Amino acid sequence: MSLLRKTLSKIFLIFVFIGIFIFGFWFGRNSIICPICPPHNVDFSLFWQAWNKVHEKYVNPNELDNQKLIYGAIKGMVNSIGDPYTVFFDPKESKTFLEDVSGSFEGVGIEIGLKDGKIQVISPLENTPAKKAGILAGDFIVGIDGKSAIGISLEEAVKLIRGPKNTYVILSIMREGWESPRDFKIKRAKIDIPSLKWYLISSQTGKKDENGDIVYLQLYHFSEKARFDFQKAALSILDTSAKKIILDLRNNPGGYLEVAQYIAGWFLPQGKTVVIEDFGGRREREVYRAEGNGRFSNYPVVVLINNGTASAAEILASALRDNRGVKLVGEKSFGKGCVQELEDLRGGSSLKVTVANWLTPNGDLINEKGLMPDIEVKSESSEEGNDIERDVQLEKAIEVIKGM
Repeated sequence: MSLLRKTLSKIFLIFVFIGIFIFGFWFGRNSIICPICPPHNVDFSLFWQAWNKVHEKYVNPNELDNQKLIYGAIKGMVNSIGDPYTVFFDPKESKTFLEDVSGSFEGVGIEIGLKDGKIQVISPLENTPAKKAGILAGDFIVGIDGKSAIGISLEEAVKLIRGPKNTYVILSIMREGWESPRDFKIKRAKIDIPSLKWYLISSQTGKKDENGDIVYLQLYHFSEKARFDFQKAALSILDTSAKKIILDLRNNPGGYLEVAQYIAGWFLPQGKTVVIEDFGGRREREVYRAEGNGRFSNYPVVVLINNGTASAAEILASALRDNRGVKLVGEKSFGKGCVQELEDLRGGSSLKVTVANWLTPNGDLINEKGLMPDIEVKSESSEEGNDIERDVQLEKAIEVIKGM
């Protein structure tokens, strides 16, 4: 009898332990939130079903690269959002992107974006093969090396255009006023993006003059080194007798917000709003304010813009317009006013994701709208866009600032 009791007791204890384990598993699964698990209403088994079918059925199983399949799946997920600025980078693409923002890479030297679903040149960068070949801001790239570029993603276009120096790429370009695309064969080179250039202009002649009374300051890009380069130029400008500034932001595709905010701090009193970051209701808006020395805040300023003026360049232009009533001269800007954050992921990959929109100090949306010039002046250029006969926009800016 005692043996039977011991046996039953053991069986009972086994069931108790099993019950405790099952309850603990159920409780843990329903009480712990997995930060990387999909929502409960998403059937993620579909992904694995497709994964297994590919491995079971694909005719050349040895060609399957599991890591590439994972990267491709993530790219597809991110691309389905429909936002051209939210992009997944595999490790190689991530390295290329970081080279871009550092200000040095190999390619043809153009900044591109998506406009109405098509690849458009935001701007050819200064002193680059693309600029010398006659590529213009606003051009549409409809083909790359003989293959259609219609419907491809931004990152795919960058990958096809980018390449080692001394190699060639053929861009099929469609431009307003042309009946059909034209091919541009461009030799790639090492691209070192200059930050800026400046010189003095005589208000009497409108020409470059070392004793001029107007500063002409052109900012090409808000890269990492632009902050230092601007500070160096600004100190030199303060040593001149000129007290008026024409700030040229044409064909400036943007860059780091912090650099644009820093430069704005030279033109605005401390504490003035530079830009407003709107998170679409996810959290409170964030206001970026001028933090600099305001050394140019009393200088009359005119800003030049065109359809190659984008992102951080639009932020700087709108900050000066809204805070100081600075006149914008030229053409409507590109309209790239959304905020991306770069998130580092495993294995050297990364995700550039749109987290907010930029609003001007007056609360106007920049993205897809752009900035309208106060004084509209169309540029004059040759047929190929290579040799500018007259810079009528700059001439107008000089005319405007002379009366200030």
